[in-house]
Amino acid sequence: MQMQLQNGKSSQQGVVIIEAMIAILIFSIGVLGIVGMQASMVKNTSESKFRADASFIAQQQIGFLWTSPDSMPADGSSITSNISNVLPAGTLTISRSGVEYTVTVNWRQPGEEQHNFTALASINGV
Repeated sequence: MQMQLQNGKSSQQGVVIIEAMIAILIFSIGVLGIVGMQASMVKNTSESKFRADASFIAQQQIGFLWTSPDSMPADGSSITSNISNVLPAGTLTISRSGVEYTVTVNWRQPGEEQHNFTALASINGV
């Protein structure tokens, strides 16, 4: 037995549109969540690439120091190079203390704090 209103329409009228609007709302929240996760994944992927690039640059410089002893900084000094073409706002610093060499790679992504990667090497017999 259905309840009829005065003009003959059912009291259930309009429920379908409310259900559809709720379904669209739930779907929209899900899509926004997926978009947010993808943005986070892109950010993490770029950070990972920068860390890998910094590690590669530091290891490459240590290998260069082993093969080219004349390019080494004097004891107690350091050499700084701009590597912004590889890393955003990137710098490479090589410092020497006796036979210990410290290679530091710094970079800064826009809107982020500065990151650095440091590698230490002992090069004897120079």
